[in-house]
Formats: sequence, structure tokens, C-alpha cells
Amino acid sequence: MAVGNVFSRLKDRLSKTRSLVRNNITKLFTGNIPLDETILEQLEEILIQADVGVDVALELIEDLRKKFPASQVVTAEKVLDYLKNDLTQRLTNREAVDDTTHRPHVILVVGVNGTGKTTSIGKLAHLYHQEGHSVMMVAGDTFRAAAVNQLKIWSERTRAQFMHNDAARDPSSVVFDALQAAKSRGTDVVLIDTAGRIHTQKNLMEELKKIRRVVQKVIPDAPHETLLVIDATTGQNALIQAQQFSEATPVDHLFLSKLDGTAKGGIAIAINQRVSIAVKYIGIGEQVDDIQRFDPAVYVNAIFEG
Repeated sequence: MAVGNVFSRLKDRLSKTRSLVRNNITKLFTGNIPLDETILEQLEEILIQADVGVDVALELIEDLRKKFPASQVVTAEKVLDYLKNDLTQRLTNREAVDDTTHRPHVILVVGVNGTGKTTSIGKLAHLYHQEGHSVMMVAGDTFRAAAVNQLKIWSERTRAQFMHNDAARDPSSVVFDALQAAKSRGTDVVLIDTAGRIHTQKNLMEELKKIRRVVQKVIPDAPHETLLVIDATTGQNALIQAQQFSEATPVDHLFLSKLDGTAKGGIAIAINQRVSIAVKYIGIGEQVDDIQRFDPAVYVNAIFEG
């Protein structure tokens, strides 16, 4: 997809966030006025409402305070441009690594129920298929028949191979058989769905460790990537969830889902700055192609540009 189309679609999906940030900032400036403490406090409130995080908002306001002395007259566009450039610079300090040189490249997908995990796997399969890779989906959530059925539907939509075992209650055995098949077929990418869980569920976290051990028995250097799916609409709870989940099990990258349904799109900024895990993918709608690799500059521009 052309860069222009990528930006246009993202800008459209982030309209709620852009309306909150850009429109409200523009309303603060009815003309050329000094950037005094009253205006700065209102700017800070707007950024916090967009869920960029209190710490990040405070740092941005302090940067503005240094850049524009209280007596200096400014315009909304000058402030927006400065915030855009400041945030872009901050975000580009932590970007996801995209390495699919392993064959098969094994991705373990984890997260809490309700985050859109299975749908995100479907979108990933479509993305990799569009890039010319063969894909296998593995139904590792053996606890919910609905999850298996949903994944099967996504495999058909994306023309991905589908591995499951209706008789198996142990997800590790399903994963073992799937990886053996992927190796023999020369499959490029394997996406393993897992049961939804939270970091405090000891039994499920132990099961996740078991799945990792089984994966390594078949492919010693796998999983090559553990992807945590986070629901953007939950705002600061998403940040807490990312922090706590990553403390309980290894996580390489984040998939931020449901960004199109929130005015709190700043959460991608908060997560990038406060969690030592890079956002790699974003979900921007319900359709199979509503997925993008996270590009800090494109993302910030989509929020701040008119």
C-alpha cells in the first residue's frame, strides 16, 4: 500500500483522537497570544485527556515552557508543530525490530480475553500473506471452542494453513504437532494463538511457560517473537496491563488493537515512553486489512496534522 494511503487511512481512524488534541488546542488560541501558565495548564490537560500519560504530558509542557518564553506571542500551529516534532523524536528512540529471517518464523500471541487477540492474528496473517509469505495459524486456545472456530474463519479469509485438534485439551500438544508440520511444509510464518489470561492467573501463566518449552523442543531458537495484544480503548489500563504482563512472561513487541474506536490514541505514546517494549503493530478497524506496522512519525502526524 502506498505511503499516502497508509497515512490517509490512519488519519481517518484516529479522527477522534485528533479532534480531542488538535481541535482543542486550536480553540485555546483565538489569535496571537502569549503562551502563559494558564494556557500551558490547559494544554497539559488536553494531552492527559488523550492519554499520552501524566509524565509525558508534564515533560512536553516543560519543553514548551523552555522553547516559548511567557512573554512570546505564539500561534496554535507553532505549538502543534513543536509538539509533533518533540513527540516524533521521543518515539523514534524505541522502534520495533522486524526480523523474519527464521524459517519458520514463530510468533507466540498472548493477551487478556477481550483485547481482540484472535482478530489481530487474522490481520497479521493477511499482512504476511500480502507480503508473499506462507502462513500457518495454530489454535492453541483449547479452552474455548469459539476461539478455535473464530481462528478457523480467519484462516479461510486469509488463505492461511490452520492447525487444531478437537480431541486435544493440552495446547502444548497442538503446538508441537503444528510446528512439526510447519517445518516439513516449509511454512514461512507460524502464528500461535493462546488462551486469554492475566498475569495473576498462575496456572495459565505456567501453561504459557510449558508452551514455550514445547516450542523450543521443536525449534530451539523459537519463539522468535512473543506479541502481546493490548486494547487501546482501555486507556491507562492498557499501559498498566502491558507493564504487569511483561513482568510475568517475556514479551518482545506489542500489538495495539481497536485504535479506531478511541479518543485516547495517545496511549501508544504513553506505552512507548513508559514500557520497555516497542509497539510493533496497530489495529485500526474491523476489516482484515485494518492493520499497520507502527511508524512513530506517521502516527504523530496523523494526530497533529490538520
